[in-house]
Amino acid sequence: MTGYPVVILAGGEARRIGGDKPLRTLGNARLIDRALAVARGWSDDVAVSVRSADQLGDPGAPILIDDPALEGPLAGLASALRHARAQTKTEVLTIACDMPFLPADLGPRLGEALAGEAAALAASGGRLHPVCALWRAAALDALPDYVRTGRRSLHGFAEQIGFTAVAWPAEPFDPFFNINDEQELRAAEARLGESNPNGLKRPA
Repeated sequence: MTGYPVVILAGGEARRIGGDKPLRTLGNARLIDRALAVARGWSDDVAVSVRSADQLGDPGAPILIDDPALEGPLAGLASALRHARAQTKTEVLTIACDMPFLPADLGPRLGEALAGEAAALAASGGRLHPVCALWRAAALDALPDYVRTGRRSLHGFAEQIGFTAVAWPAEPFDPFFNINDEQELRAAEARLGESNPNGLKRPA
């Protein structure tokens, strides 16, 4: 178990899939329940960041409310950083609720890579996945300056504070596959049928 909290980012409006994405079912479990199970494999301190208290009902974990002054995942990161600071934790791990095949070693590898940087971001297939990242709680102090630039992306914020990237292979499939629409939900169902719970292909 890690010594830092894990916050699941679940506040997106999910218009492309008709809303309520965290409550959509994949296999025999809701996406939010899958994310909670994965997060609890890394930490005893797991919370969920949402737009409003009634978005998910009771997800079975503490609820954090996205910063209403911000947009997108940055709003969830702001509340995650405040959550960590309130508990005097020096880091916080964020993951997305719509990535059901996250690698089991995500938390440990990001923790090993953080070193002197302000953040460690997951990457695969040449792409960064800043929603899946380990952030130093002190990054909260840099957030107001970043917001004043007019930018709102997590990638941009990570660039401002300084980060390291930690890469995973994208083959035989990308563990950071995310679900945004019905077609991707069906693709995830197909993948689930040929994978074990860690998102790795079963041996032939």
